[in-house]
Amino acid sequence: MSIRYTPTMLTQLAARLTDRDRKLIRLTRDFRVLTSPQVSELFFDTDDAARRRLLALTRMGLLERFRPNLPPSMGTAPYHYVIGETAAAVLASEDGIELSEYGYRRDRILSIVYSQRLAHTVGTNGIATSLHAYSRRHPLTELTTWWPEHRCAKEWAPMARPDAYARWTEGSHNIEFFLEYDTGTEPLDRVAHKLDGYARLTEASRIVTPVLFWVQGERREANLRKKIKHHPANMFVPVATGHAGTVNGTVDDGPAGARWLPTDLDHPRCRLAELTKHWPGLGPQIAPTPASAEDQEADAQEDCQ
Repeated sequence: MSIRYTPTMLTQLAARLTDRDRKLIRLTRDFRVLTSPQVSELFFDTDDAARRRLLALTRMGLLERFRPNLPPSMGTAPYHYVIGETAAAVLASEDGIELSEYGYRRDRILSIVYSQRLAHTVGTNGIATSLHAYSRRHPLTELTTWWPEHRCAKEWAPMARPDAYARWTEGSHNIEFFLEYDTGTEPLDRVAHKLDGYARLTEASRIVTPVLFWVQGERREANLRKKIKHHPANMFVPVATGHAGTVNGTVDDGPAGARWLPTDLDHPRCRLAELTKHWPGLGPQIAPTPASAEDQEADAQEDCQ
């Protein structure tokens, strides 16, 4: 049974929240689920400070937490956090709408606990939190935009369904990109065929936006790159791949660093923002139109003559 939140209750609760608390619960709502290490990356200087504040917010009913079951060999999973009904009431009040209009449903929020896509969602969110963490340490960098999967679907489905859309700035370099977070469970052919939708989106929007594939390891990346290089849509969509195992030197800058390898290069890897130097024609323009199957066959026949 839902609690009836009076203005007095909400005022008293809001008085106990810091600006950081408000940002935290809004991001948890937007990302749907965040782990304790991810929250620490986003907002805190130490893991202990993050754990203490997360516990306080959980006891206040603003957050709910759970731990996914892992095989014994993998140890214990970190706490995963979703927003609670009290957080929804606070956010609705701050946004000037009724809780009943806010769209909060506890069963829908907690469905992430049992979702087969939990690891995918957490992994995708981890790219965002890593970039946020990097920008906290480096003043000339900023993750200016991050749209999670559900917002991307509203914007671009059914043509394309990116796991995220982002804008990243480092110094004088700026890049917009679509993210495909690959957990290694899909056949590589299916992963490569996602480029078809991005090619259609490029044609329709006349905006060239690169697609970045984050994969789980060197072997998976090498095999995916072979598939992508031979895929027709690769001619119309800039593509780069990366994975966590690539570290350039002794400093690990995460996905902001030199982890990304365009599919038309064998080396070296590029920093995220510096991909624009390799692809100088990004953004709005008259994008090339993907050829029809008949045109591709005619071109192939001409090449053979």
